[in-house]
Amino acid sequence: MEFIDGVFYVAILIMSIVIHEFAHAYTAYKLGDNTAYHSGRLTLNPFKHLDLFGSIILPLVLILSNAGFVIGWAKPVPYNPMNIKNKKRGTILISLMGILANLFVAVIFGLFIRLAFYIGIPVYTNNGLDLAPFFQICTAIVLVNLVLMIFNLIPIPPLDGSKLLFSFIPPKYQNIQIFLERWGMFILLFFIIFLWNKLSPIIYILFSLLSGIKIF
Repeated sequence: MEFIDGVFYVAILIMSIVIHEFAHAYTAYKLGDNTAYHSGRLTLNPFKHLDLFGSIILPLVLILSNAGFVIGWAKPVPYNPMNIKNKKRGTILISLMGILANLFVAVIFGLFIRLAFYIGIPVYTNNGLDLAPFFQICTAIVLVNLVLMIFNLIPIPPLDGSKLLFSFIPPKYQNIQIFLERWGMFILLFFIIFLWNKLSPIIYILFSLLSGIKIF
């Protein structure tokens, strides 16, 4: 991935992360918890959500190392389960809404691609070698949001998938939760380096289903 392309993807990644975190904060607020609101996280201002490592350092390292993909995360949205009537249901909804927000964005821009293709907007330029600018932007948005959706389903802290896992795991297996919370960041980095590429085919299949275009 070229540096300019990488910076372009990081910009889309940051805004997609902000939408993801805002969905968490808004859901918690609607469920009766004002913690995110009072912490200034019920906003689309990216500076309120960005995590130095997950939002900036890791994406840049992936770009400079030509990893071929860009992923990241923001600071977790704070919430107090004591303020929510049904704690388990509330935790599940708050965790899911960030994931669903990214899916929603991917679906919308996937439909834009399908609509543009249907009304005859040229898909390629430069004698069929490059995607037209409109399709480049929409493709990047769909891919980044699909990546965030799949990435956050991974049941490793601090990702949303871990909160979903901990909501359903029986109390007798609480030691698994303790282990994952203690070593989650190292496990997650191992997963990113050695196992993330195994999920790429899923992302490409979903992209094709949403956009109607197979580019990989």
